[in-house]
Amino acid sequence: MTSPIGVPPGSRKTAAAIPYFFSRAARRFTCVDFPQPSEPSNVISGMGTILRQRAVVVEHPILALFGWRQRGKFKVMTDAVAADFLPMLAAETPRRSFVVSLHDVAPCTQKASVRIIEELKRAGVRTTSLLVVPNYHRQGSATEDKNFVSWLRDLEARGYEIVIHGYFHERPRRAGERISEKFMTRFYTQDEGEFFDLDYDEAFARITKARDEFKAARLSPIGFVAPAWLLNAAGERAARDAGMQYTTRIDSVLDLVTGEREPTRSLVYSTHSGWRRTVSLGWNAALSRSLEMRELARLSIHPSDFEAPKIWEQILQFIQRFARTRNATTYRDWIGRQRTNRKAA
Repeated sequence: MTSPIGVPPGSRKTAAAIPYFFSRAARRFTCVDFPQPSEPSNVISGMGTILRQRAVVVEHPILALFGWRQRGKFKVMTDAVAADFLPMLAAETPRRSFVVSLHDVAPCTQKASVRIIEELKRAGVRTTSLLVVPNYHRQGSATEDKNFVSWLRDLEARGYEIVIHGYFHERPRRAGERISEKFMTRFYTQDEGEFFDLDYDEAFARITKARDEFKAARLSPIGFVAPAWLLNAAGERAARDAGMQYTTRIDSVLDLVTGEREPTRSLVYSTHSGWRRTVSLGWNAALSRSLEMRELARLSIHPSDFEAPKIWEQILQFIQRFARTRNATTYRDWIGRQRTNRKAA
């Protein structure tokens, strides 16, 4: 668990992008880096930890939804003070970075992905990390689609990054699963946590198969990201042994070569239902404030996000905010700069 950062609501409002009910709750959150275990088996206990940390969360997140105040250890800083505090810190630190990653890129999502990339360019983001699924839901090999591969090559030549994103991006249900396993693989991930509990041999086989297929298509991925970021210790070791140079989880970026881990939680949305969209908007509005003090900010986009107007509006607002003090980059380039900086130091 990382240490809490007492960053209060900032001077720029994003309430227009979220329903009033949740915008009120978002304003009551103290911005902290909520703990998120890296191991899939600990995610549920991590959620409980978030709600128990009264010494970390100034106002209880559940009570805040209804306007009831639950004071904890620290006092809330006013918006007026925050308006002076955060810009001053930004001015005294080097320009930092943010990564926009587009997930679930595949032939079946290419049309939506093209639209998202064009919209991001109009918003000033001209480079992203593209998380490509080699055989999305077993619909066929992505590298056998010549138009799709040609499109990826063109993007890579223009500075976009190709990242291996699982192999099938699905996990079949199994008999006799525990409640915690059902929660993670059916409710949390909608049956897409492919690497949630794969053993080493199977994880290594799928990652190397994807690596070789991409290499044969003249694509050059150096990173691997598991679907839903659910990667166990065996999968991490398999990714390293397969020659992958980095991986990410929802709460961090890990350099598999040096072992350096950067704690930074990604903003991400769930759009499968109305209540998930509403909760995502409120959660990200609060969580985004904790990123003000991070070296790296992360924004993860899925094709379905573009079809949810309020979510897309909030995404553009986050990009506008990040661009004031950060440079857009890719995971590949950010990892490379971190290694260079460490050597220079």
